[in-house]
Amino acid sequence: MRSLKMAVKLDNIGMTASTLCAIHCAAVPVFFTSLPLVGLGFLANPWVEWSMIIVALIVGVASIAGSFLNSHHRVLPLILLIIGFATIILGHIFTKGWLEAIIVPVGGVTIALAHFVNYKYAGTCSAGDSFLHVKHTHK
Repeated sequence: MRSLKMAVKLDNIGMTASTLCAIHCAAVPVFFTSLPLVGLGFLANPWVEWSMIIVALIVGVASIAGSFLNSHHRVLPLILLIIGFATIILGHIFTKGWLEAIIVPVGGVTIALAHFVNYKYAGTCSAGDSFLHVKHTHK
């Protein structure tokens, strides 16, 4: 039970961090020239981006792999996590400019979706097999 609560907390952190990462990746290219004027020039530093990616990877693996092994045993969150990180990394390596500003946030949103799906799977019970866990009653 304790590991389930920890997985739910990690999923909440992962959803928030991935969404913020997607917003960061989409907004930095747009506001790139004005960031130093408001004291936020460090956000355009590649070290900040790669640090965010590494933290998201650690949280994602701990949360989703932990839930997979300990509770729901469903691969969809793992697949979404892998696709999300592959999209981000390949987007950073092989694309530049406006294309990178589109592809990388899509990866961040995919990771947030992986955490959301994992959160729903980890919170489901045996009373129903609905994906969003909405259509059943506990007796």
